[in-house]
Amino acid sequence: MADEHDHDHDHGSDLARVEALKNEGVHRAGEHEGPFSLHVVGLGGAGAGIITALLENRPTDFLAHEATRFTALAVDIGHDADLAKVRAAATDLPDDRAQVRTVEIPAPTKKELSTSLNRYREFLKMEYPRYYWNPNYEPWLPSAVEIAGPGEHFSRAVAKAIYGAAYYQNREIIRELDAFAESVNASETTPIVVIAFSLAGGVGSGIVVELARHLSTVKLGRRPWVVGIGVMPCDGDPAGLDDGSLFPVINELDCMIDNEKNAGVMAVWGDLYKNPFTGGFFAVPQNDVYQLTGDLAATHRYVDEGIGNFLVRDGSVHLYETLKALNWLAVPGDQWHPAIRGQQGDRWLNLLSVRKLDDVDTAPTFGLVSGFHTEYAEVRVFGPKKETTKVAKAVVAEIAEIAATPLEPTVLTFDTKDDPMVSVVLPRASKLDLASFVPARDTYDTLEWEDKLLMHSWLLDLGVMLCEPSIRFDGMGGECIWGCACWVVVPHAAIRGERIEPPISIAAPTAS
Repeated sequence: MADEHDHDHDHGSDLARVEALKNEGVHRAGEHEGPFSLHVVGLGGAGAGIITALLENRPTDFLAHEATRFTALAVDIGHDADLAKVRAAATDLPDDRAQVRTVEIPAPTKKELSTSLNRYREFLKMEYPRYYWNPNYEPWLPSAVEIAGPGEHFSRAVAKAIYGAAYYQNREIIRELDAFAESVNASETTPIVVIAFSLAGGVGSGIVVELARHLSTVKLGRRPWVVGIGVMPCDGDPAGLDDGSLFPVINELDCMIDNEKNAGVMAVWGDLYKNPFTGGFFAVPQNDVYQLTGDLAATHRYVDEGIGNFLVRDGSVHLYETLKALNWLAVPGDQWHPAIRGQQGDRWLNLLSVRKLDDVDTAPTFGLVSGFHTEYAEVRVFGPKKETTKVAKAVVAEIAEIAATPLEPTVLTFDTKDDPMVSVVLPRASKLDLASFVPARDTYDTLEWEDKLLMHSWLLDLGVMLCEPSIRFDGMGGECIWGCACWVVVPHAAIRGERIEPPISIAAPTAS
């Protein structure tokens, strides 16, 4: 599965489609498109940091069009310090067109959480009538697990449990998700929803797999574009974060976004588990910035400001046009229609790097393996006209060192007095294109079973530990943690990123 992507397509047609992007600008917003209303959910410290940076560095035209709206919701568990910064930054916004909220989900006691998890089947049955009432169900957290205190690290499995208990028992988080969705639906202009979080750590990556489903599928009915943004780990992270958890994090997203793998999940568990990221997914590398700053806090501020700028600049038209280009690439040419949403394959990762104009002399690394190739690359340069041409040439030369593309990267320059910066998008990478994927898998393989379980989140409530082999079905993924037949119809080798051997080999005919 992982090695089969896109190898049957018509390369001539693909080149024509890339040329249409580069030469005709088919993804540029026309007069009938826009303006846009941006709505952002930020999870954990990284997500809250992006919302704070966006609000503190608003462009001069932020919400200038009277028909646009902005909504932000920051969520964390047992920690309010980053949420307080969001509230402090939300000043001087129009009350009738902006809504900024925060939710600190309290860290429960072990007894409180155990009581909630014992009722989890009732919660899932109420949410989804097709839910299989498994008689073997037990709470997925080991009995000996300790619940972290306020401000401490929560594993992904614990973060999922705390979020789920709060959501299904009608606590503050479900009311705020309703309020967020109401604000999105009140948009008079095209809404774009973004969910931002860190791919490292426990809270953001632990709850996003549930919250994205609740928001996109249940609350919003899959109508607006919902875009995921995952901030990648970096060399400056605390040592404890380099623990192999990136392996299940990426694989849960892989089985959620890759259409073929997602179909293998829905075949067992139903369409409630359909990919919630209807607009696509960006991964944002941090290592190139860390090499510039040498300081983790400065790296976070730099990256947060860059992401915020990319999302909100010029009324979010650059975000919209980028999503339009990604959709153009994902829909087969013989099926193309503006109303069709592309189905993501195993190359669902779109790398986004945002740099200050003064820092373009240091090449972005993107965290990709050597030899990466893709169909398209796009650079957007914002700044005084006399500087943008020189910067564009430098960035194009840097991209050539990182990625092979059939055509030279598209460069769009914008003569502006707002913050000078450059954004680079390298679309359509697979998990195996990430330099950190295989090392994370190698670390994960050394862990004890219980440690592996605590690094998972998605599908644990259904009894499935995704990255382990199925107990009942040879070659398939998803170990049933209760010892019965919970699984997913996805080859275990595809989850691990290993080659899938064909069941039958046919020898080539020889001449007589």
